Amino acid sequence: MYRSLVVLAAGMFAIGTDSFVIAGILPDAADSLGVPVGTAGWLLTAYAFTYAVFGPVMAALTTRWPRRTLFLTGFAVFTAGNIVTAVVPVFGVALAARALAGLGGAMVTPAAVAAATALAPPERRGRAIATVMTGLSAATALGSPIGTAIGSLTGNWRATMVFVAALGVLAAAGTALLLPTIPTPPAVPLRARIAPLADRRIALTLLTTLLVYTGLYTVYTFIDTSLDRATGGSGGVLAALLFVWGLAATAGTLGSGGLIDRFGSRRIINTAIVLAAIDFALLPWTSAYLPSTVAALLVWSVCGWGLLAPQTHRLVTAMPTAAPLLTGLASAMVYVGVSLAPLVGQAGMARFGAHWLGVVGAVLIALGLGAAEAAHTAIRRRAPQTTPTSTPTPTAPAQPTPTK
Repeated sequence: MYRSLVVLAAGMFAIGTDSFVIAGILPDAADSLGVPVGTAGWLLTAYAFTYAVFGPVMAALTTRWPRRTLFLTGFAVFTAGNIVTAVVPVFGVALAARALAGLGGAMVTPAAVAAATALAPPERRGRAIATVMTGLSAATALGSPIGTAIGSLTGNWRATMVFVAALGVLAAAGTALLLPTIPTPPAVPLRARIAPLADRRIALTLLTTLLVYTGLYTVYTFIDTSLDRATGGSGGVLAALLFVWGLAATAGTLGSGGLIDRFGSRRIINTAIVLAAIDFALLPWTSAYLPSTVAALLVWSVCGWGLLAPQTHRLVTAMPTAAPLLTGLASAMVYVGVSLAPLVGQAGMARFGAHWLGVVGAVLIALGLGAAEAAHTAIRRRAPQTTPTSTPTPTAPAQPTPTK
């Protein structure tokens, strides 16, 4: 089981690396493709939006495919998209290639999480899912900095895309050689997968995720330009900062679970959002110097990635019977935010300049706090209806039958 989980985590590592690595090489990509940096941010949008929107769609369309066939097809599409991105000189074609890579990722990710559930016995399913999802955290800590360093050392951003394509090939090889036969999951129609969106509690919680992650990635998309005063334009320094960012992301993800159990999801969500908003509001000044930039990145990453678990916990608590579908929607909403961030960042740079993108992001993050409190209120109002017998009064058995 653990060997299979490692194979699945390796696939998630490749997909996660492709999600984040573009930000570190964006100025070079813009120069090579002959477009402004703001427009080059669409390369991230194309990947993230396709990945987010087609995740539920592909899960529904491929539900009867053998799992190994699905993984190998997804990695083939993913690798092809990155190879085309690495070789084409035309921005429009590169944009389509990024969408193609995102489609491959959308085929793999939902199936990988479901496969982790199928491979593990009930008492170990939580750890199995966490093991597979660790691939995404590892991508922020290792994949993205390594890709950025490759682009810096070779002086060619296309080498980074070849590196990501190679990760896709390795993931496919591991799947073909090491992954056992996995039972095909029961079919779930697309309508059922998106049905929870009609619930106010779910919609407001997902809106919180959308606003906060759009704000967070408004800066990350253009991180090279936003932090150029601290890095001095050095790709190596930027890679080191991304490594710090990734380590803090892993710490935030792992540490949030115990805090939820101790303090509840509301307190963790609100604290993370408030700290992130303050951190981003101060970025125009803290990002001017390397030591303060490191501190800002630590707060940013711990709060941003530490928000994923309590948000998912809030969703599952609100509608426990739809937990598998809700976790997929939670992940999709993160990437919708990631896909919108370059467009917001492009407008922000044109209006205020790259060094003030933190303030733009802070506004969106602060709006997320309002959505979070609205979600809490909606969940609290519905709680008596969803669990009417969960807290019976001690005197209930002694009460006579009420008369209306």
